[in-house]
Amino acid sequence: MPQTEPEIRDTDHAAAREIARLSAIMRALRNPDHGCPWDIEQDFASIAPYTIEEAYEVADAIAREDWPELRGELGDLLLQSVYHAQMATEAGHFDLAAVARAISDKMIARHPHVFGEESRDRTADEQIRAWEAIKAAERAGKSETGVLDGVALGLPALMRAAKLQKRAARVGFDWPQTAQVLDKLVEEARELVEARDTLGQDEIEAEMGDLLFVMANLARHLDVDPEVALRRSNDKFTRRFSYIESELQKRGKRPVESDLDEMDALWNEIRQAEKQGQKVSK
Repeated sequence: MPQTEPEIRDTDHAAAREIARLSAIMRALRNPDHGCPWDIEQDFASIAPYTIEEAYEVADAIAREDWPELRGELGDLLLQSVYHAQMATEAGHFDLAAVARAISDKMIARHPHVFGEESRDRTADEQIRAWEAIKAAERAGKSETGVLDGVALGLPALMRAAKLQKRAARVGFDWPQTAQVLDKLVEEARELVEARDTLGQDEIEAEMGDLLFVMANLARHLDVDPEVALRRSNDKFTRRFSYIESELQKRGKRPVESDLDEMDALWNEIRQAEKQGQKVSK
């Protein structure tokens, strides 16, 4: 039998008490007479960068599979929601209860196969299409009639590029084959070289942006999350460069006292070791 509301358990009541306690703490911190001067001075714009940073720290803890650390990072991220809700309460916009109610209502509305009469007998692809149809209806209800409406401006640029292209692809604005994206990639690379050789910095930046945008599209065609892929490459670069520093230290050197040939040889050394599945100690 479908359920219209999920069962609330004792652990949920415990969570609600702790969230209420956190909300009370934030209210005290923002109290204009007795609160913390720093917290009182903050506004939505000044706190937003911390919110983004905390989300990335959650992702970092997950990537490292550091579960005790994840607990703390999730708490830091929860604090951000409570912080924004408290400022919204003070401004008369909404309160924390409204935030929780809105997301609860949204989750129930977006899962009619769990909380309604629709069948759960769907493939994963069919469920994704149903989810997107519900989201499209929600956007229409908010007068977001454009295909690209609602893709947040504050997203990291690479992530936003992927989302924009995914939206456009849904209405057929997309290359049907990956080979065509690769051809476009070559074209954009040539235009970047031309801009470097003949144009100014503004044009170079524009062409660099076009090249990155096509790279995000290529990632989508290859079913790769470009943010995840780039994060992996960042981690790989950090790991390999740390090896270079460690090996140079054994030789009594710092990177600034080395040269490209020596550092490149060390880079190739750890690269080869990693390809062979060897563990290289720093």
